[in-house]
Amino acid sequence: MAFSLAISPHSHSQQTTGRLMRLVLLALLPGLITQWFLFGWGVIFQLLLCGATALATEALVLRLRQRPLTPLFDSSALLTASLLAVALPPLAPWYVAVIGSAFAILVAKQLYGGLGQNPFNPAMVAYVLLLVSFPGDMTGWLPAPGLAEFSVALPDAASAIFTGFTPDGYSVHQLKLAADGTTMATPLDTLKTGLKQGHALADIQAGPTFSHWAGAGWQWINLAYLMGGLFLVATGTIAWQIPVGLLLGLGGAASLAWGLAPDHFALPTLDLFSGATMLGAFFIATDPVTAATTVRGRLIYGLLIGLLVFLIRHFGGYPDGMAFAVLLANIGVPLLDKLTRPKAYGEVR
Repeated sequence: MAFSLAISPHSHSQQTTGRLMRLVLLALLPGLITQWFLFGWGVIFQLLLCGATALATEALVLRLRQRPLTPLFDSSALLTASLLAVALPPLAPWYVAVIGSAFAILVAKQLYGGLGQNPFNPAMVAYVLLLVSFPGDMTGWLPAPGLAEFSVALPDAASAIFTGFTPDGYSVHQLKLAADGTTMATPLDTLKTGLKQGHALADIQAGPTFSHWAGAGWQWINLAYLMGGLFLVATGTIAWQIPVGLLLGLGGAASLAWGLAPDHFALPTLDLFSGATMLGAFFIATDPVTAATTVRGRLIYGLLIGLLVFLIRHFGGYPDGMAFAVLLANIGVPLLDKLTRPKAYGEVR
């Protein structure tokens, strides 16, 4: 008779919190490097700003709470900062990164008691705060290589982030222009805006923002995060149920919509390989503190997030709904864990 171990405190792992966090940071590298290659040095500056602010905020709060500084070395604050940094547009003003990472640590994490006590994903709480507070700064991405009117070198990125202008006097808005002079938007935003304006789906996808199977540049970012995510699954760092459930929920909804209305919905590959799909599936939704803990609960949790992402992307007010979907699913985690709790050995229900 098999006796399976399901949720804590019945299962034990030899992994330390710090080692798990560092494995996730390692798995982030392929996606981070791909974003740096596609969008330039601004990605690295956002990472440094978020990381430094998160560590400083964590140290300050621990001092104020008269707690030891040991949590600084478990890399949890650095992971939160990294997840926020890769979600920020490369040339977002410096104060956006500082406010977001400080809010993530101070309010979304430490206010609830620190690591393990927070009910919501800190990086996503901070991202939503920034999105509603600085919508203009949070929705402007640089064009992919070959589509940009201006090239952005390291000095240009640094100057634009800290002053709003490059050394040659170009504004951030000008740097975001594509070769045809239009302001660059992500493929999901371009698709959503174009459909609302009454343009045909085929005409929208004929633009330079799209490739033959997903958004130009963004498919490579998603493939890179998929590679890092598979590494996490293979090493047992995360459970497979959440990413599989999320991708099934999003891909299934997108496939059904495309099958019913192919003139209004793109191929499912666009939803699966654009925006924050793979980053969310493997790195954000799988946060062990805020995600479901039972086996069935994880699968339902992932399916719920995938469905919510699809609904927000296509019927909501934002082009990518990963952050909102994760936070909404976080609310239901206690109920999910209660409803899917496995029966204890000898228990009669």
